[in-house]
Amino acid sequence: MKVGIIQFPGTNCEYDTQHAFAALGCETQILWHKEDTIPSDMDLVVAAGGFSYGDYLRSGAIAKMSPIMKALKVYAENGGKVLGICNGFQVLTETGLLPGALKRNEGLHFISRHHHLKVINNDNIFLRHCNVDQVLNIPIAHHDGNFYIDEHGLQELYANGQVLLKYTDEKGNIDNPNGSVDSIAGICNKSKNVFGLMPHPERAMETLLGSDDGKAMLEGFINA
Repeated sequence: MKVGIIQFPGTNCEYDTQHAFAALGCETQILWHKEDTIPSDMDLVVAAGGFSYGDYLRSGAIAKMSPIMKALKVYAENGGKVLGICNGFQVLTETGLLPGALKRNEGLHFISRHHHLKVINNDNIFLRHCNVDQVLNIPIAHHDGNFYIDEHGLQELYANGQVLLKYTDEKGNIDNPNGSVDSIAGICNKSKNVFGLMPHPERAMETLLGSDDGKAMLEGFINA
């Protein structure tokens, strides 16, 4: 399996993401944001976390103008698999590849710690190796992780099985760190080939670092 990882100016998780997929046996390639095509042999393209363009406007708002994003839209429209992690999730919402928007955290502070997530829907390639209601321990690190969508959009997400993950405590009870609507931590598109989440599964690959729960999440893409 070959995984492309998009690198914007300010991205700081592309090599963590590369390490995570390489550890799962994948071939990886960093894709510079000025490239205007996605290589035809890519099985998955990841928009990695970080602070694209320093987040000087809205998070992801400048990155969406990069040439590679036009190519990514075409890639996704043709059924290609896409994963956006943290800032990458923000970029995907800005480009319209995922619904909703990411706002400033409710407490107006940057949050960096491990946090629990509950799997809401595993009828997709991303979370197919996880169980519904399974609680995962995954790091979060964001200032603008407050997911927002209006009531009509929220109803559509649930109707289409697009709500994938929610923030909880270790027992699976809602524990919302940033004010996200319905405590939502991750979603997908209607076609279930584009995925986005604020937490960092690529930082939860080894128990030495606090958790290896991210492995089951990323392994879902392999041989899908």
